[in-house]
Amino acid sequence: MATYVLIHGAGDGGWYWHLVDAELRERGHDVVAPDLPADDEASGLPAYADVVLDAIGDRTELVMVAQSFGGFTAPLVSDRVATELLVLVAGMIPSPGEPPDDWWGNTGYEREGREQDDDVIATFYHDVPPELASEAQRRERAHPSARAMREPWPLEAWPDVPTRFLLCRDDRFFPPGFLRRIARDRLGITPDEIDGGHCVALSRPSELADRLEAYLDPRAPG
Repeated sequence: MATYVLIHGAGDGGWYWHLVDAELRERGHDVVAPDLPADDEASGLPAYADVVLDAIGDRTELVMVAQSFGGFTAPLVSDRVATELLVLVAGMIPSPGEPPDDWWGNTGYEREGREQDDDVIATFYHDVPPELASEAQRRERAHPSARAMREPWPLEAWPDVPTRFLLCRDDRFFPPGFLRRIARDRLGITPDEIDGGHCVALSRPSELADRLEAYLDPRAPG
């Protein structure tokens, strides 16, 4: 069985994955879902990767799964430890030397015509059960540190690891058309798609676990 390494996005912690964690464990897999040091202003992206590597320990048969901003951390980990598969779930795809602060302008995010909405529920949790959405907001942590946002992404190329991209068809933060373009332009791949909004691990945990497990099937397309 695999070890799934679940890396959360900005403003979240390992709790974000707790429902998917339970689903994967019920299927016999091991799971690691650490809290990244986003509230430590001295921590840059390499320190984020260090935290994940410490949590992995001596585990093997790793499937790296990153949501949203976790896309800046997961490849750094996969570059340093043997990884069977890297999966981005509505993930940000960095380019070599690109600071996260520059990603938005470099990708043309603001030109996507996304409807601007300051309502956190409407943007991120519109399809999440209300009690879970409230708990997620209660657990909200600091966004990535200023250092992590300003430092250039340190890899010279994407790691030589099989990579899949799973976008969320109802995502109001990263619209599907935007992610299709970014995945094609930056990784040369066509994304897979799942129903649900940006926080699909809270709205559709069983379905997401199904998709993650299916990626291990050598008969899976792609």
